[in-house]
Amino acid sequence: MKTITGSCLCGAVCFEVDDNFQQLNLCHCDQCQRATGSAHASNLFTDPGNIRWTEGKEYVKRFDLPGRDISNAFCTECGSGLPYVSKTGKSLIVQAGVLNEAFASNPTVRNIFWSERADWYDAAIDAEHVAAFPE
Repeated sequence: MKTITGSCLCGAVCFEVDDNFQQLNLCHCDQCQRATGSAHASNLFTDPGNIRWTEGKEYVKRFDLPGRDISNAFCTECGSGLPYVSKTGKSLIVQAGVLNEAFASNPTVRNIFWSERADWYDAAIDAEHVAAFPE
C-alpha cells in the first residue's frame, strides 16, 4: 500500500498515512464553512490508527465544538488544518489539502449538508478558471 506524506503550511508538522481512504466528504455545513474559511471542508476518512506523526506533533492543537460532533485540529504555528481522530474514535479525518501527494485509493465521494452550502458556491463553480492570480 502506498504511503502518502502530509504537512501544514509552515512545515512544522509532518505526518504519513497509508493510502487507504474509504470516504471523501465535501462538507458544506455552516460549521465547516467557519472552520475552513471556505465553501466546504474536504475531509478524507480512514482507520483511526492510520497516521504516523514524523515531525512537530507538539504543534497540533485540537478543538471540539461544545454540544456538537464537530472537531478540528490545526498547527499552532500557521493555523493549517491537520488530521484528527473523530469524537467517536471510529475514523481518522484527514483534510485532503494537507496531503503532499495525490491519493490513489478510490473513496466514496459525497457532498454532504448540501442544503447549507454557501449562497455564492454555485456561481463560483461556474466562474472563469485561470491558472494563477488574474491580472
